[in-house]
Amino acid sequence: MAQGPLGKPLARGRTADVYAWEDGWVLKLFHDWFSRQDIEYEARIARAVQASGLPVPHVGDLIQVNGRDGLLYERVNGPSMLQALQRRPWRVLRYARRLSALQAQIHAQTPAPAFRADVPAQREKLTRKVHQAAAPPARLRSAVLVALQAMPEASRICHGDFHPGNVLLTAEGAVIIDWIDATCGNPLADVARTSVILLGAVEGGQIPSPFMRAFVRLFHGRYIHHYFRLRPGGMEEYHRWLPIVAAARLSEGMPELEAWLIRQAERVDGWNAAS
Repeated sequence: MAQGPLGKPLARGRTADVYAWEDGWVLKLFHDWFSRQDIEYEARIARAVQASGLPVPHVGDLIQVNGRDGLLYERVNGPSMLQALQRRPWRVLRYARRLSALQAQIHAQTPAPAFRADVPAQREKLTRKVHQAAAPPARLRSAVLVALQAMPEASRICHGDFHPGNVLLTAEGAVIIDWIDATCGNPLADVARTSVILLGAVEGGQIPSPFMRAFVRLFHGRYIHHYFRLRPGGMEEYHRWLPIVAAARLSEGMPELEAWLIRQAERVDGWNAAS
């Protein structure tokens, strides 16, 4: 177990803080409430994704520092795409196209058997999250679960939390981070998840500036347009995934988004009636 001061964190997050470490590594040091089992799960997912050949940081050892559990990752030097957008907003369309190209690259991968063994199935994870969500009334929860069971299955690598904050831009190219929500499943559900994240930030009051809200809507529109140019077809299916993914996000304890997410989830009634 390592001891001693770590200095100022490079980043702070809900589950962990990130510190510089030695020899090109960073330490993701988890808060005490985050279980050892969940940290081991993250390490297993990170290694499975690394083995897929996608542009991700290498994952190192699980260690303890000052009584807290941590996980070593390769240090990646470069701003996130979100930071780059904030610094150079005139490049919004370029970054939107780049985000969609990276996601299309992920979805083009056929997962190896080892990946399928270590990473959960998307349908099972969505089902569990819809059940865990306290906000939706029973009728809506039931309608969402019926719709989910009718959606097409697939077996592709899906990030599960893909947005500009989880893409680092380096001199060697983009690197995709934070794979804790990765699943094996349908790419269009993964695209819907990105839409719910981006549009929720606009509609849920997380972005107070009208200019920035318009900016994010522009970014999202270009991202969707370019993704379906790269992987044509499936636009209607993508729209059918949106209320399902919104209902699943209600399990994540974000009260500022609850009303908006419920409104999105209620659109499932229209799709169920059309089926």
